[in-house]
Amino acid sequence: MEKQIIECVPNYSEGRDMSVIKQITDAIESVEGIKLLDVDPGEATNRTVVTFVGEPEPVLEAAFRGAQKAAELIDMRKHHGAHPRMGATDVCPLIPVAGITLEECAALARKLAERMASEADIPCYAYEAAAFTPERKNLAVCRAGEYEAIVEKLTTEGKQPDFMTEAVKQGNLEHALQTGCTAVGARDFLIAVNYNLNTTSTRRANAIAFDVREKGRPKREGNPITGKPMKDEKGNTIMIPGTLKGTKAIGWFIDEYGIAQVSMNITNMNASPLHVCFDEVCRCAQNRGIRVTGTEIVGLVPKRALIDAGKYFLEKQNRSVGIPEEDIINIAIHSMGLDDLKPFNAREKVIEYLLEDAQNAGKKKLVDLTVKGFAEETSRESPAPGGGTISAYMGALGAALGTMVANLSSHKPGWDDRWKEFSDWADKGQVLMTELLHLVDEDTDAFNRIMAAFGMPKKTDEEKAARSAAIQDATLYATQVPLHTMKASYQAFDICRAMAAEGNPNSVSDAGVGALAARAAVLGAGLNVKINAGSLKDRTVADKLIAEANELIEKANAAEKEIMAIVESKL
Repeated sequence: MEKQIIECVPNYSEGRDMSVIKQITDAIESVEGIKLLDVDPGEATNRTVVTFVGEPEPVLEAAFRGAQKAAELIDMRKHHGAHPRMGATDVCPLIPVAGITLEECAALARKLAERMASEADIPCYAYEAAAFTPERKNLAVCRAGEYEAIVEKLTTEGKQPDFMTEAVKQGNLEHALQTGCTAVGARDFLIAVNYNLNTTSTRRANAIAFDVREKGRPKREGNPITGKPMKDEKGNTIMIPGTLKGTKAIGWFIDEYGIAQVSMNITNMNASPLHVCFDEVCRCAQNRGIRVTGTEIVGLVPKRALIDAGKYFLEKQNRSVGIPEEDIINIAIHSMGLDDLKPFNAREKVIEYLLEDAQNAGKKKLVDLTVKGFAEETSRESPAPGGGTISAYMGALGAALGTMVANLSSHKPGWDDRWKEFSDWADKGQVLMTELLHLVDEDTDAFNRIMAAFGMPKKTDEEKAARSAAIQDATLYATQVPLHTMKASYQAFDICRAMAAEGNPNSVSDAGVGALAARAAVLGAGLNVKINAGSLKDRTVADKLIAEANELIEKANAAEKEIMAIVESKL
């Protein structure tokens, strides 16, 4: 259920003409589903860094439109600036945020580069994780000689871009001389974070930074602070590595706050997660008689960084991690002191939340209603929300009750040695509940799709054919959604069964009610599968969906009977 979200940070070779920059960002924002996060122009560098996020296909489309527009407006033959560059769109990295791997982003980057070369006539290098050769992982290798070496780069074998335009292949360099070349790649997300110290000493902050950063500190002769740096046989300084892979750090003093900080870039959050870095900086600071009083996240952060941190600190307390997402993030905020210097608002700092809020702006979501409001909305004369939506909500309540029993059991006095067992069940329950809550609105959206299809024009034969096809597609989707609800709701039985048999005996009745809710959800969603399948012209597909629904109904009846027998035996 987790959406795939990618961040894209293209750098354009224009930082002075705001009308040009605006046209580029307008092209990016013309793609539905994109959230523009930041536009950072630099006059001296004559370069603008743009940051936007979205799901993979919209991001690729927005990146292409931005590059295409930049190629139209920026003439690299006239460009001058302090920053190294070789193209109108100089670099265009794709960065995994959620639900997608770096390797998948690398494949998408190559796809984007190929399209930029074939459709926008922009020669492209593939760099970092998308590179075809080890050497080209390094951006500096791709950009060697910068724009001034453009002719050599385009015509010399071994230096040519990975994706060449047809014009360049035929020896026509005119368009390429205007656009330059672009490096398209994929890299990990960079978290910029500062650790607040109870000292004003930059030297001590630097010492802590050198303790932890991957590069470490120079090895010195004699005195470890003032001694002469040692060299190897090639004349390179010998370094003592720090403790955190994929990190860069320095110490500095911040006048605004009147404290010193360890300023860190986490370039590989898989190797060194945010919470691991926090604990390690705390440890090294304590070794030097200093305390970390809080943490400042600069810019934005992926949600998983805070979720992983919250779960980490909960597990250190032997507490269940199967609690609502908001609660987990609050644990992370308080554990790392993210609100030490100023309030930390997750809705403004977490990338997924910013994208979610942008996409839902002006939309009325059922799951955001009060319990009273949800019931009243259901009671109105409109046909949606209807039985499918209510079934998804009952499934969510069934999962929630099983999760509640798991959490109560995890925290039960005398059961401390079993906290992990019940925490795992609660964690599964939270995932399931979240999935079913998503289906609450998805079922109503599916019905609305059918209504929209019926509203399509039907004057000509072509319009009639398009309308009929749209109705069938929408009806199929409206049949598949409640089947999804059935499958998800059925999984709630596993949690309720385990909690009825092994959970806190004082809450066994709650596990039973959860099983009843799960059964109602499966049977209710099944009715929606059948009524919608009845309108499908493809009877082979319809019969298959109905057969799946009937099988789940039979299994749900058996599971509910089994769980209720366990519950009754303990009352």
